[in-house]
Amino acid sequence: MIQWLFPKLLGGKDERELHRLRPIVSRINEIEEKLQREPAGKLLELTNSWREHLSRYHPLEVPTRVQLDLMTKAELETVADSIGKRFERLAREFSVPSVVNASVQGIESAKAAFLDVEENFAKPRAKYLDKILPEACAVVKNAARRLVGTEVPVNGHPQRWNMVHFDVQLLGGVAIHRGMIAEMQTGEGKTLVGTIPVFLNALTGLGVHLVTVNDYLAQRDSEWMGALYRSLGLTVGCLLNQMPPWQRREQYNCDITYGTNSEFGFDYLRDNGMASTKDEQVQRGHYFAVIDEVDSVLIDEARTPLIITGPAPDSSQIFEQQNNDVERLVKRQTELCNQLATEAKKLLEEGKNKEAGLVIYKLHLGQPRNRQFLRLMENPELRRLLESTELLFHRQMFKKDLLTLKEELFFAVDEKSREADLMEKGRRFLDPENPDSFTIPDSGAELSAIEANPDLNAEQKAIATTAVLKRREEQALRVHAINQLLKAHCLHERDVHYVIRDGKITIVDESTGREMEGRRWSDGLHQAVEAKERVKIERENRTYATITIQNYFRLYKKLAGMTGTASTEAAEFHDIYKLDVLPIPTNAKNLRVDENDQIFKTRREKYNAVVAKIEAAHAKGQPILVGTASVEASETVSRMLKRSKIPHTVLNAKFHEQEAEIVSRAGEKGAVTVATNMAGRGTDIKLGEGVAELGGLFIIGTERHFTRRVDRQLRGRCSRQGDPGRAQFYVSLEDDLMRNHAEPAQMAAMIERDGKGSSLGKLVETAQRTLEQRDYKGRKRVLDFDDVMNLQREIVYEYRNDVLGTGDMRRLVHEVISECVTAKVQEHLAESDSQEPDLRPLLGWLRQGLNLEVSEEELAAAGTARIAPLIEKKVRDAYDSSLAALPGERVDREERNLVISAIDGYWQEHLRDMDELREGVYLRAQGQKDPLIEYKIEGFELFATLMGSIKQQALLSLLRFSSAVAAHRAQG
Repeated sequence: MIQWLFPKLLGGKDERELHRLRPIVSRINEIEEKLQREPAGKLLELTNSWREHLSRYHPLEVPTRVQLDLMTKAELETVADSIGKRFERLAREFSVPSVVNASVQGIESAKAAFLDVEENFAKPRAKYLDKILPEACAVVKNAARRLVGTEVPVNGHPQRWNMVHFDVQLLGGVAIHRGMIAEMQTGEGKTLVGTIPVFLNALTGLGVHLVTVNDYLAQRDSEWMGALYRSLGLTVGCLLNQMPPWQRREQYNCDITYGTNSEFGFDYLRDNGMASTKDEQVQRGHYFAVIDEVDSVLIDEARTPLIITGPAPDSSQIFEQQNNDVERLVKRQTELCNQLATEAKKLLEEGKNKEAGLVIYKLHLGQPRNRQFLRLMENPELRRLLESTELLFHRQMFKKDLLTLKEELFFAVDEKSREADLMEKGRRFLDPENPDSFTIPDSGAELSAIEANPDLNAEQKAIATTAVLKRREEQALRVHAINQLLKAHCLHERDVHYVIRDGKITIVDESTGREMEGRRWSDGLHQAVEAKERVKIERENRTYATITIQNYFRLYKKLAGMTGTASTEAAEFHDIYKLDVLPIPTNAKNLRVDENDQIFKTRREKYNAVVAKIEAAHAKGQPILVGTASVEASETVSRMLKRSKIPHTVLNAKFHEQEAEIVSRAGEKGAVTVATNMAGRGTDIKLGEGVAELGGLFIIGTERHFTRRVDRQLRGRCSRQGDPGRAQFYVSLEDDLMRNHAEPAQMAAMIERDGKGSSLGKLVETAQRTLEQRDYKGRKRVLDFDDVMNLQREIVYEYRNDVLGTGDMRRLVHEVISECVTAKVQEHLAESDSQEPDLRPLLGWLRQGLNLEVSEEELAAAGTARIAPLIEKKVRDAYDSSLAALPGERVDREERNLVISAIDGYWQEHLRDMDELREGVYLRAQGQKDPLIEYKIEGFELFATLMGSIKQQALLSLLRFSSAVAAHRAQG
């Protein structure tokens, strides 16, 4: 009783949060009403005063140690005076030096003192922002009011400003400032909502990043909302594809920067993994990111990590060589499956249902999209028969029988896990003379035999070993190519999973319907699809730098977002990003009518019904937006509409450049727009004249999507700001969601009732929930593995940035010398079993590796504990002495380049090693071992080796440089 009563009295969690925010909104409106009587200059005056106060928390920009060494006394006094003034402003809140000595050492000490207090700036900064929040929000609202009636150039076209913040928009803005996701329905003006938290946090001068889903929206919003920010004295930048580094740096140096998640993420990777100087880095930190369409970015885009690649050794020929054979294999399997379908029908006619079930299940394994198989599945009894047969084979005692059944096929396809396995029958078809050529041999025994063969000398053993390893590599490459070609032919459909544009394969995002320019499937799959479609096969790439979307956005000290659909993924947002979702009420009542889904046995029947519905609505002039799940589906609907002579516009991944313009006209009278998934997302659909009287925009979904969120997005395209509208989904039992993920027994019952009944919604939602949980587990698993890499990446990138940014490079070189010498000495001494260590191996390393002459007597006299410090001092003194005559700036530059080169070379090699490890550890699950734990253990060992290798290589490069300088000086 009490558990039921408390929520009733106090409201749920969301309502309680809104209750806390509403007094702030009232306060904002009170202040804004007073500002209406003030001159425009008052807004700038307030903005500048806030920025001036917050500037005390800016990072301290001072010259490097090398630059300080070259300064005159007067220049040092200027630097010291600047630091002293900053300390004066901080003295009330922090313990800082009262005097800064105008010397190199005094300034270096002041820099260290500043760094000690800088990490504590976040708390007073946040406290001040909360203090000025109502007044700052009122300033933004008042600035928007003053812009009403003016024209703003947006993408080259004048746009009249007619927006002033509603109360619900202020609620959303404050929630975003507080690090939440504001869930606001389509048409509620999320673009304007973002101005509240963006302006407030931009006052800090640390840079706010506004993340959008495509370049068009980034540019549009930076110009459109930019008019508001610029009227308040803030600077606004926008990142666009192909923008040169110097221009990107300018955009990041603005108070507010718009761009897509990939632009921000790739800049981070280039800055930390590829920039060779501090000047080449473009980003200046990760303070606050506001993500528009946050579910699209943090959920949908998070499936694919951001990767910067370069060309790897060419392996394209093997895909060309094997493609014709795989095509013949697929054709032969199609013939076999057609025979199986005929056999199943005959057995059913003879009443041999059990035998027919086996044949139907075999057909399902061999070709789940076979047309005759899909026709058989229209019969509810046969669907039940397939389900019972499948359950039987997946019991532990029948696993062996399942393998036997698969062996009767050329290959087996698992559409759910998107895998295709070549069977023994397929191997014999491809290579009748040597079917074993498709299994990778265990070379261990062969290599052991070579090593133990007394008749072979060392050179002959080396030649024989190389031949075995080469044969194994060639065989592995062939097996891998055939597996990927099978996936390409059986599981990846043109105009569904990819399109061909300008002779290239371009991946289509299954959630958004957008082309993913520049993205390639990994592990040779992209090359397999290129071979299948007979376009130019590009070389496979090698990873230079990579990060997941999740780990990139977790770099930000503050993160928030806005979208129309986040509640269904609330658990994932909280678990991974620590973000809470707050549904914001609509400004006007939602008048959309959500009609019951219509279900049909076949896609053909479904599409006929869709076109009939479009004809009826179009006849009275009602605008219609048809949502499809693939390019193929949009083109099917388009062909049928053409036959019915219904004028329409198609928007899919092939025409994404025009998406915003096309979608914006979808609400005009008589308009029929066919769109792939959420193409045009972020663009409002406003109703044309007289459309409201016709019932508003009519949304027709041609199938249910894999997540409830995407269905909600499609429905949400109509009924903005109190407009009328209707939404209805049409579903067939041949749709991928229903065929692969709906509960078979319920599906069979649905077919018997011809799709009638109230259980359809529950059936669909159950399937969608199952998929959402599977996808979340998949993303979480990817993140768990990347978290291991992320710890390593943070350490390497931090070290790399220390090298690029340190003001005292020589100190860092001395640290490298100390660490490497100590490690090597300990390694050599540990190898000796006697109390009197053999110093000869150590002397060999000193002479050959470090080019340092030290006598055995000198090392012995020093004693074991003093050997490392003695060698370290000799190496350091020799290094410093050889470079003493060179200009400090040149030495500084060379030292940085050499250490950076060592970091990058070994890090890229480490990425390849970790990729191979990740692929290999999954096999250990068969031995009852957790692949993730295995990955963590071995990854740690690889990383420990990596850091040592980087510093040893850096030391050798630095000593070669100093030796070359010394030799040149001796010759001169």
